[in-house]
Amino acid sequence: MNQHYQNIIQGIFLQIKNEENPGEVASYIPELANIDADQFAVSIKPINEDAHSYGNHQTRFSIQSISKVLLLCLVYKHTGEKIWERVDVEPSGNPFNSLVQLESDNGIPRNPFLNAGAIVVSDMLIDLLEDPKKEFLEFIRDITDSETICYSENVAKSELKIGYRNAALCNFIKSFGNIKNNPDKVLELYSLICSVEMSTVELCNAFTFLANGGKKVSDGKVILTKSQTKRVNAIMQTCGFYDESGEFSFRVGLPGKSGVGGGIVALLPGRYVIAVWSPKLNPKGNSYRGMKFLELFTTATEESIF
Repeated sequence: MNQHYQNIIQGIFLQIKNEENPGEVASYIPELANIDADQFAVSIKPINEDAHSYGNHQTRFSIQSISKVLLLCLVYKHTGEKIWERVDVEPSGNPFNSLVQLESDNGIPRNPFLNAGAIVVSDMLIDLLEDPKKEFLEFIRDITDSETICYSENVAKSELKIGYRNAALCNFIKSFGNIKNNPDKVLELYSLICSVEMSTVELCNAFTFLANGGKKVSDGKVILTKSQTKRVNAIMQTCGFYDESGEFSFRVGLPGKSGVGGGIVALLPGRYVIAVWSPKLNPKGNSYRGMKFLELFTTATEESIF
């Protein structure tokens, strides 16, 4: 890998590791509150090169909302443009679990990365696949070339146990006819999908096809068309960071997605995927260190999509 990148990453990693680490872990999901909050990892995977990493990059963590991108890709692959009849592509400006806009929007979530949007996409997955739990995991393992990635049943159960707002979202959307299946079945699948655990290296591998025109690098397999890939990256650019998406676009300038497990993945099409993990979150629900790292990284490299 480019020595220039290595030097920049190492310098920023050490700088941030030695600074204050404010924020709080996502304690509203009890299982996530048990994690060592000082862990910190970064991996970068240039296309056609091995990943380069620092910190706790072999430790798997709950990727949470980052999995919504992969869920979207799998359903989009099967349904094509029909998917947009049931979920929109607009930034919301509201928290990820907000019910506010659903009534005025007649049960159509603003985008697939809100909880409401991913719940609708989960509902679509149930109708598309014979065994959605098994086949989603197979899809993840295929795009990462890792056969040992799994769900965390404990995290999924923990989220289901306290997921009153998600249950409210799902039932409210069903009242508009935009959930077709039993809400309990949809919420169980949604919670399981969010519980997938990966390391930063595996997260880079999972997103490499989105930096490579929709094709897996390892075997050239087409996951999405170029047009579909462009659209998914565009939604990450505008909607990938809850109600901090504009700020991320402004400060970092890359398509990306965060999760309340403390992970962030971002990519520069045609060049690389970069993943950062640090469990302490800022008030908007994004990793404090992750946001800071990526801002310093794109500032130092002077590379973004703009």
